[in-house]
Amino acid sequence: MAVNNKETNSKKKINIDKKKILKILLPVCIIGVVIYALYMIIQLIIVPADMIVIENGTIFSEESAVGYVIRDEKVAKGTNYDNGMLQIKAEGEKVAKGDPIFRYYSENEEALNTKIEELNVEIQEAMLGRTNLLPGDVQAIDEQIDSKIDGLKSKNDLQEISEYKKDINTYITKKSKISGDLSKAGTYINNLIKEREKYQSEIKENSEYVNAPISGVVSYRVDNLEEILTPDNFETLNEKFLNDLNLETGQVVTTSTEMGKVINNYECYIATVLESDEAKEAEVGQKIKLRLSTQNEIDAKISYVSEHDNKSTLIVFRIWDSVEQLIDYRKISFDVIWWQYDGLKVPKSAIYYDNGLSYVVRNRGGYYDKILVKILKENNNYCIVDNYDNSELKSLGYNSDEISNMKKISIYDEIVINPDLSFIQ
Repeated sequence: MAVNNKETNSKKKINIDKKKILKILLPVCIIGVVIYALYMIIQLIIVPADMIVIENGTIFSEESAVGYVIRDEKVAKGTNYDNGMLQIKAEGEKVAKGDPIFRYYSENEEALNTKIEELNVEIQEAMLGRTNLLPGDVQAIDEQIDSKIDGLKSKNDLQEISEYKKDINTYITKKSKISGDLSKAGTYINNLIKEREKYQSEIKENSEYVNAPISGVVSYRVDNLEEILTPDNFETLNEKFLNDLNLETGQVVTTSTEMGKVINNYECYIATVLESDEAKEAEVGQKIKLRLSTQNEIDAKISYVSEHDNKSTLIVFRIWDSVEQLIDYRKISFDVIWWQYDGLKVPKSAIYYDNGLSYVVRNRGGYYDKILVKILKENNNYCIVDNYDNSELKSLGYNSDEISNMKKISIYDEIVINPDLSFIQ
C-alpha cells in the first residue's frame, strides 16, 4: 500500500514539472512566432517600396570624345592674291570641276569701277527728258529695275547680290539702247554705253579667275591643314601629332581673303584617341553611331585603328551624313555610341545572382516569385533581359516538369529592387 502511494506521488510530481515546462516554453514559442511574423511583415512592407515596372527600353554603351575632322579637300589659289578677291561662288555652294569659284581684283579695278559708275550716272542723265521713248517698253524695264532694287535690300548672300546687280545693269543697258535708237541724239548715249563696256571688258581681262580643282562644295575657310590632315596618311597620325596642332575644340575656321577650297561633300573622317575597352576591341569595318554636338546621331564606320599604347587607341571614323555641317570646324566634340540594344529593360540592382544564374523577384498580387532570366546585354546601370527557351533550359539541367512549371517574366511585371530572398519560398 505504501508502494502505491509513492508511485502516485511520483506521477503527480512529473505532471507538475511538465506543466511548469509548458508554462515556460509556451511564452517563448509565442514570442518566437510573433518575432517571425513581425519580420515577415517588415519584409513585406519594406521590399514593395522599392519596385519598378518592367518596360521595353534601350541601353547603350557610349563615351565622350574629341576628334579632328579630316576631309578630301583641295585648296584653290592664284598668283594675284595680294590684290584681294571677289567670291563668285558663295560659301557652301556646290560646283563642278573647272567652274570659276572666285577671282582676284585687277590692279586698277577700283579706278575702272569709279569710271563705270560715273558713266552710269551720265547715261541716266542723258535719258532724262527723252519724250520720244516707247512708253510701254521703258515702263516695263523701269518696273523690272525697281523690283530688283527692292529685292536687293533683303539679300545678304554675296552671290545673290552680285546676280541682282548684274541684272540691274542689264536692264539699264537695255533701256539706254532704246533711248539711243529713238533719236539722233541717242548716238551720245550709245557711245557712253560702249565706253562703259570697254571698261568692263578691261576689268574682266585683267582679273585672275580661279577655278574649282575638283567637284564638291566651295569653302573659303582655310586653315592650312588641308594638305596635312588628309585621308591618304592615317598612318602618320598619333596622339602627340594631333595635340601638337594646338587647335581649340569647336573653334570656327576663319575665312580667307586670299584663297578658297573645294571639299568632297559626300564623306569625311574624324580621328580621335580613346581609352575605353570598346576602343581597344574596335575593328576596321565595324559600324557604330556618333552623336554630334547638334545632338544628331549619324552612322559611321571604322576606317583605321592603331593602338597607341596600353591605355589608348587611335581610331578614324568615316561618316557620310552631316558632312557639310562640319565644314566650319577642324576639331570637334562628339559621343561615340559603341552599341545599343532594345528589349525588356531592368536595373542591374534588380538582378539577383544564384549559382551562376540570374534572377529577378516578381511581385504579383502580393505574392513574390523568384524568376530565372537571361541577360542579353548590359551596361553599367541596366540590363536587357528575356526568358530562356526550352532547349536552353534543358541545357541548364532542368527537366520537363520543372520547365513546364517555370514562371516567366513579361512586360509590365512588377519587380523588386535590391531583393532579399530570405522570405521567398
